[in-house]
Amino acid sequence: MYKYDKSLIKNAQKLRKEMTKEEKHLWYDFLKKLPIQVKRQKNIENYILDFYIPSVKIAIEIDGIQHTSEEGRIQDEKRDSILNSYGIRVLRFQNRDINNNFLSVADEILKVLGISYDELLKDR
Repeated sequence: MYKYDKSLIKNAQKLRKEMTKEEKHLWYDFLKKLPIQVKRQKNIENYILDFYIPSVKIAIEIDGIQHTSEEGRIQDEKRDSILNSYGIRVLRFQNRDINNNFLSVADEILKVLGISYDELLKDR
């Protein structure tokens, strides 16, 4: 069990209902169909993860333009360090990756999870 800020629960619920276009695309067109549990807007420490796969401790973050600034990069490094201390590996993708290279993003996630396309397709 992870420590989490209970005051962020309502915000996490709101973010689940108001996902960005890129989060919706990744969720509905890929992550939701995986043969393992993926949680949306998971609260860990003082952070709300875009997606979290508990069985393999993988966080998937979809980064907008704010993450490209120096301040954003520093905040992401701090966040990743805290998550890494729990054994959580963070995969980061830019919005433009989701919009322009969706299959490459899906392929990278499958490789990290050790799931083949055959495994993914056999359940359909």
